[in-house]
Amino acid sequence: MLPMDTPSEMSHEDVLRVTLRVLKREHRDLDAAIDALQEAVNPDQLTLKRLKMRKLKLKDRIARIDDELTPDIIA
Repeated sequence: MLPMDTPSEMSHEDVLRVTLRVLKREHRDLDAAIDALQEAVNPDQLTLKRLKMRKLKLKDRIARIDDELTPDIIA
């Protein structure tokens, strides 16, 4: 149950911030998984490639959300 002064819905910006934290955590986890797989004696190259592609897509999503949260400043 939420306190009386807490809005029941999150703002769009709050949702983006939470999503950003989740994506960054997943990105770190993928990084660790890739490192562990690369240290294996005979790593599965297909799995490694798929993990790296997924990590790259996450990086792109993180960058888009960062751009949306950071206002453009024209100097």
